[in-house]
Amino acid sequence: MKPSDRIPAPSWMTDPPARRLFAALGAAGVTARFVGGCVRNAVVGRAIDDIDLAVDQPPETVIRALEAAGIKVVPTGVKHGTVTAIADHRPFELTTLRRDVETDGRRAVVAFTDDWLQDAERRDFTFNALYADPDGTLYDPFDGRRDLHAGHVRFIGDPDRRIAEDRLRVLRFFRFHAWFGRPPLDGPGFDACRRNAGALGALSGERVSKELLRLLKAPAPTDAVEAMVEAGALDRWLPEYAGTARLKALIAREPAADGLRRLAAILGPEVDATAIGKRLKLSTQDSVRLGVMLAREPALDLAGGPRAWRAQIYRLGNRLYIDRLLLAADVAAGDWRAALTLAESWTPPELPVSGGDALKLGLAPGPRIGALVTAVEDWWVAGDFAADRTACLAELERLAGSA
Repeated sequence: MKPSDRIPAPSWMTDPPARRLFAALGAAGVTARFVGGCVRNAVVGRAIDDIDLAVDQPPETVIRALEAAGIKVVPTGVKHGTVTAIADHRPFELTTLRRDVETDGRRAVVAFTDDWLQDAERRDFTFNALYADPDGTLYDPFDGRRDLHAGHVRFIGDPDRRIAEDRLRVLRFFRFHAWFGRPPLDGPGFDACRRNAGALGALSGERVSKELLRLLKAPAPTDAVEAMVEAGALDRWLPEYAGTARLKALIAREPAADGLRRLAAILGPEVDATAIGKRLKLSTQDSVRLGVMLAREPALDLAGGPRAWRAQIYRLGNRLYIDRLLLAADVAAGDWRAALTLAESWTPPELPVSGGDALKLGLAPGPRIGALVTAVEDWWVAGDFAADRTACLAELERLAGSA
């Protein structure tokens, strides 16, 4: 594979950890190049999430070379040719050049190779098959750099074949369009995604939710979401979809992108959040959070001012209050920006009394204890948290005596 161009090498390509890694590999005759997302992002000047390298020797050779140089190696996926090197506390994921031997739409049987073009040909999109040397020399066998600058998400080779190798590529097509694309979508790619959308039902909920949430975190994902719906890519996994109007309103006022909150924004009213969480294999925490975001009650009292805001922040918790506030269909009833500022800065106090204080009054253990503490809490919250422990104890004693 011949060089095609050169880009200015970002600091992570040439700093001491990278130099140490490449020196260790080079001393053992291993050729290594940066590959994939880190190179793609370097081409357009974006930050990177992680650093991937392709190497032309099998993992056993790579491991020996790195260990000989005192670099820690973790065999994260040796069967598929992948190891993780930790150089000066920085992780690098190294994968041996591969070619597909067999695919079933979910996973591939691979064979190692030393042919860089074969490795490139098995990748999904043109701009994900970019390789770079540490000095910024670029290898671009499918004009991925041109596509990247044009905002053109294009499959390598035949789109239907690429999707048949891994059905998840239907969702990845829309996810990469959300992050790197510009209208219009690539026609052959979109048509192939529409033809193959029905096969998405065979994927796991974990893989689908990961792609969907990553797509939704893009700065402006609405076009990609609408294209997914047009292609039928959400029919099986998100039949509760209700359009992007609320998503657009959310994006206009949220301080930072949140994939789960944006997921809530594209769902219809009175949906079963528990069912969605199970289908998408969300964590228990995320499923509960989604349920609170979609619940009708309690309705936000924005018109009530800071006193009412503090009460609801206390009841919901800061994060869930912010979720509900940003998703509110009508925020014109109050100063939502001031409410948001309060929710981001105010720490709710702890109730100054507990069940132990009720027991000290001589009350017998039982449900009455909890009811009395809850009554004191309601009184304390209604008073805007002004009552101190002495006042709360007095109220507890009063309620216990009058019950």
